Amino acid sequence: MKILKVIHGYPMRYNAGSEVYSQTLCHALAKRHEVHVFTREENSFAPDYQLRMERDADDPRVTVHVVNNPRLKDRYRAVEIDRRFAEVLDVVSPDVVHVGHLNHLSTSLLREASLREIPIVFTLHDYWLMCPRGQFMQMFPKDPNNLWAVCEGQEDRKCAERCYARYFSGALEELDIDTAYWTNWVARRMRHVREMAELVDVFIAPARYLHDRFRKEFGLPESKLVYLDYGFARARMAGRCRVASEPFTFGYIGTHIPAKGIQDLIRAFSLLRGEVLLRIWGRPKGQDTCALKCIAASVPTDTMGRIEWLPEYKNQEIVRDVFDRCDAIVVPSVWVENSPLVIHEAQQARVPVVTANAGGMAEYVCSPPLE
Repeated sequence: MKILKVIHGYPMRYNAGSEVYSQTLCHALAKRHEVHVFTREENSFAPDYQLRMERDADDPRVTVHVVNNPRLKDRYRAVEIDRRFAEVLDVVSPDVVHVGHLNHLSTSLLREASLREIPIVFTLHDYWLMCPRGQFMQMFPKDPNNLWAVCEGQEDRKCAERCYARYFSGALEELDIDTAYWTNWVARRMRHVREMAELVDVFIAPARYLHDRFRKEFGLPESKLVYLDYGFARARMAGRCRVASEPFTFGYIGTHIPAKGIQDLIRAFSLLRGEVLLRIWGRPKGQDTCALKCIAASVPTDTMGRIEWLPEYKNQEIVRDVFDRCDAIVVPSVWVENSPLVIHEAQQARVPVVTANAGGMAEYVCSPPLE
């Protein structure tokens, strides 16, 4: 079978959860199928929408088709990306298209697969189809002290006021004009996304929480929506051997952004006493990483000296580089994640997980699963 995987980023260029999961899935599928990937890069020195081909550096059986999108990544539609995708479809002639994410690509590329009568499977990794920003987090909440407040549900005007206000002119006399424009923009985006969702044959929700929310709030029909947990290469997580003679160590894996709650983790860790460490793995993110280190330095304890900032790791080496070096993994996200990859990986390596009692995070930690 020929499989074309669509994902908005691919390791090591992009190394967050859905990207990492997509790569491991492609590696497993390549043992029995011909696997292609359609993804993006952001090369400001190359023309927009340039398409090139490369091999997965970790598994050359996987062919990666990379479209360049350095300037228009905030759009949800891009006709030229649709055209590049159509070119790949015509060359590869896949038996199925499996979508992991369309952000930074183009929602309407689904139409190209549908026009060719190619079945479309769509794995839901977050809320991006029903939340333009994907996480139901507000950038401009009513309470300015409640940074990154949780949003209870999608509403066109609320999206404009609480998230897209960053595009407002800032002039008070133009507030109504800006609000009306972005309210209309969000409404058009949501109508289009719903039209594209109708072209999908099957949606996979890797958490029951996500399944129920997309059914109730977005209206996906039961006939198209199934709950199916992620699949894993279990052998890759075997053989954990904790490094001896180290203090009890908490570990964090992920990006350095507020929605991940890493700032809360640092403050909570500062309350601990005794011989204990916190190791933070991840790619530095400019000013955000600097700000987090400032938070660690500002708490009234010796916290800074007990936190180690470690570089990004190759996912194939996660046991040796991460799980051998910590006693518990903390997932402190303040947005309601659905089925975090790190929780599954830690549990497979027999590493305890500390996380919030919410959404898919609690679903895969609490026993029995929350209803």
